[in-house]
Amino acid sequence: MALCRFAHSSPSSAIFRFRKYPSKQLKFSLLPLSFATMEAPPEGYRRNVGICLMNNHKKIFAASRLDIPNAWQMPQGGIDDGEDPRNAAIRELREETGVNSAEVIAEVPYWLTYDFPPKVREKLNIQWGSDWKGQAQKWFLFKFTGQDQEINLLGDGTEKAEFGEWSWISPEQIIELAVDFKKPVYKEVLAVFAPYFQ
Repeated sequence: MALCRFAHSSPSSAIFRFRKYPSKQLKFSLLPLSFATMEAPPEGYRRNVGICLMNNHKKIFAASRLDIPNAWQMPQGGIDDGEDPRNAAIRELREETGVNSAEVIAEVPYWLTYDFPPKVREKLNIQWGSDWKGQAQKWFLFKFTGQDQEINLLGDGTEKAEFGEWSWISPEQIIELAVDFKKPVYKEVLAVFAPYFQ
């Protein structure tokens, strides 16, 4: 399987291919997953969207974080005040990957939450100027309708780049490569979207 790396110097960066995705991953203790079936997420959690981007070969887009070595994830991001979660997912996909050629084909019908490990919580709360316990996420499945050349880890240029490499991988691989505190959410998301990967 090929990985793509984008240099962070300019939007016309070259693509470098690697034979394998990383096999190492960060270790965190597993934290409880809670499912919120209410219209709004539970108190104390940052409102967030998650994006599962699927290509024509039923592989999932995953990218490695620049700030956490060997941590791979699907795109995600915060929901602005008054913003509809679906619109937030479309915006976050564009900001983080540069992708405009995609359509929403499914949604997890409830909020999923995860707690930050203590060190992650401390770091993020300093960065955000907040005191969130974790994130409450609304997840969307997008079908990618463009070409791989559209994917640009510099995004649309409105936000700082978050990712260093990307690849199309299987649902099993994304769970394997995710940090432990996100694995339960990823398992639930991929179970809900499983019919689309048949």
